[in-house]
Amino acid sequence: MTDKQIKLPPKLVPVFSGPARIRGAYGGRGSAKTRSFAKMTAVRAVQLAMSGERGLIVCGREFMNSLDDSSMAEVKEAIASEPWLASRFEVGEKFIRTSDKLLGRIDFAFIGLRKSLASLKSKARIHILWVDEAEEVSDYAWQIAIPTVRETDSEIWVTWNPAWNKSPTHLRFRVQGAGVADVKIAEMNWRDNPYFPAVLDRDRQEDKEKRPDQYEHIWEGNFVTVVEGAYYASSLTLAREQGRISNVAPDPLMTMRAAWDIGGTGAKADLVSIIIQQWVGREIRILDHYTAQGQPLATHIAWLRKNNYEDALCLLPHDGDTHDKVHDVSYNSALQAAGYHTQVIPNQGRGAAMARVEAARRLFPSIWFNEKTNGPLLESLGWYHPRVDKERGVDLGPDHDRSSHDADAFGLGCVAYEAPLEAIKPKSVAYATGGWMQ
Repeated sequence: MTDKQIKLPPKLVPVFSGPARIRGAYGGRGSAKTRSFAKMTAVRAVQLAMSGERGLIVCGREFMNSLDDSSMAEVKEAIASEPWLASRFEVGEKFIRTSDKLLGRIDFAFIGLRKSLASLKSKARIHILWVDEAEEVSDYAWQIAIPTVRETDSEIWVTWNPAWNKSPTHLRFRVQGAGVADVKIAEMNWRDNPYFPAVLDRDRQEDKEKRPDQYEHIWEGNFVTVVEGAYYASSLTLAREQGRISNVAPDPLMTMRAAWDIGGTGAKADLVSIIIQQWVGREIRILDHYTAQGQPLATHIAWLRKNNYEDALCLLPHDGDTHDKVHDVSYNSALQAAGYHTQVIPNQGRGAAMARVEAARRLFPSIWFNEKTNGPLLESLGWYHPRVDKERGVDLGPDHDRSSHDADAFGLGCVAYEAPLEAIKPKSVAYATGGWMQ
């Protein structure tokens, strides 16, 4: 193959230089990462075919109901944009493959990991697996997918817009892959794209002006702090603008309260969340936050004591009085036995989750957060959103996901909140002039 010039954003040149097992790019919209990786799959396919290789380049996404949802259009566009590539491919409505005129033959396959993970295991001679929009890919999917790519010098390519600092994709490739010699990953945002079009720049500036709570994630590749449609999106944005997310100190004279969302033990149990707060006048001060999964109650109590919350009044949801099926004990009775005062909030019945949301929204202008100790809580509140039936456009209530346990504990504290009583002022008395018998 004679030398050909390939146009790439400068930050991606090191990613595609030299050998690597993992190549990737993450960042916001307009960075050209998807288009660049699509082009490089075509380049690599030609290189393999001209070397006499046969096999597959698999392009995957977490969700793909049809080829319209796949990366096929991006690959076709990349091939068509380079005449020297176009002459080496056969491209149809539902297929892309290198020309039979080459020594070997490389076919493209497009799959959705969520529904077609099993089919990936059956595919032979995968030279490259490129997963685009990889933020939502589960750890289980990575565990299955990566070992299927086992040809000599085979590679995994990954592109994504980060949303969560605990996502399996972030942890696997940015955290665990940091400093590993055969992992080459670059951060790419709009300013790193030398071909960034004016039409996208207008969209970017409009988002910056009108949707500032979404801008950093969409365009700058930062983690999501507020999800579009989240229940507390505007409330959190206003709290930050007003300086209510800052350094908040406890009042030594006021009662500490610990609002709980209770879970269970075991690896698959719901998370336990505890939010430490004080009610100072008409302010609600959110001082600290704790969450754990699968740990016994003793672990949660140990955290309270270690952090000097042994005198906190524990606010429990209605199931705090529910007894364990094996042991005749409830969270309420166990905490009391450990020396804690408790208050069980009655069951609010149907619509309890939305009742907590409405209580929190009403009180949000009076809530202050200690930023240093509540980062994960703020993240959860920014993520907490409705579950929507997209076909019918129906709001099905709060989504039960990784954010809901923190949000439920937060909402419970708001439901339990009691505003201070106003001091009773004595009524003024009018006295007549002159003698008392007048």
